Amino acid sequence: MGRLRVFSGRQLCALLEQHGFVKVRQRGSHIVMQKHEGETTVTIPVPDHAEIKIGTLLSIIRQSGLPRAVFEP
Repeated sequence: MGRLRVFSGRQLCALLEQHGFVKVRQRGSHIVMQKHEGETTVTIPVPDHAEIKIGTLLSIIRQSGLPRAVFEP
């Protein structure tokens, strides 16, 4: 496993949008992204911060179902 990139909340949302996620709403400092897959919906809250902490990023990677390599430089 390689090193993960440092993302801001907006950069992370842009990356998720490239992989089929859509911005549904924003309330305060959290942006909610969703992706419909067949009969299920994947919902990911993304904090709109200048730098996403590593634990939060790992959680978003896990929830998204995308390969970790997408988030590496």
